Amino acid sequence: MTGRDQEEYTALRATIRERGTARVLVFAAGLAIWAALVIATTALALAPVAAIVPLVALVATFEAVLALHVGVERIGRYLLAFHNDEWERVAGAFGRPARAIAVDPLFSVPFLVATLVNLTPLLAVDAIPQEWIFVGGAHALFAVRVVVARAAAMRQRDVDTERFNQLRR
Repeated sequence: MTGRDQEEYTALRATIRERGTARVLVFAAGLAIWAALVIATTALALAPVAAIVPLVALVATFEAVLALHVGVERIGRYLLAFHNDEWERVAGAFGRPARAIAVDPLFSVPFLVATLVNLTPLLAVDAIPQEWIFVGGAHALFAVRVVVARAAAMRQRDVDTERFNQLRR
């Protein structure tokens, strides 16, 4: 490995470490901000459409977590294809053994639960059916986004590995 290759490898490994940490911090901070917005929206008994404000914070947090995760995974696949990284090879082959604990790097379940909780301001103000349809529809769209993104993330490793191998050839 040349000096430049070693420098690139070291920088990319550091990027993986830093983004992995940032993903968890973004999730925690984003959920804290979202929770404060839900409490404020409920306590102030704002119009039902105000439930969109904390939903936007939730969506932004999810998109940031997703971007960090996808970036880390992609860097890992690059290291595998272009640096023959042993850690990435073993991690990819290891997968998730039967009966092992499942870890969701996108925090899908907390995001979906938060999406449901985010509807509580509508319960506090006797929302009319049209408000439930509009606000609930926005929440349903986000829930679909979370589920679709999770499914895509589960396929990402194979897709990225194949693409980087094509580029290497």
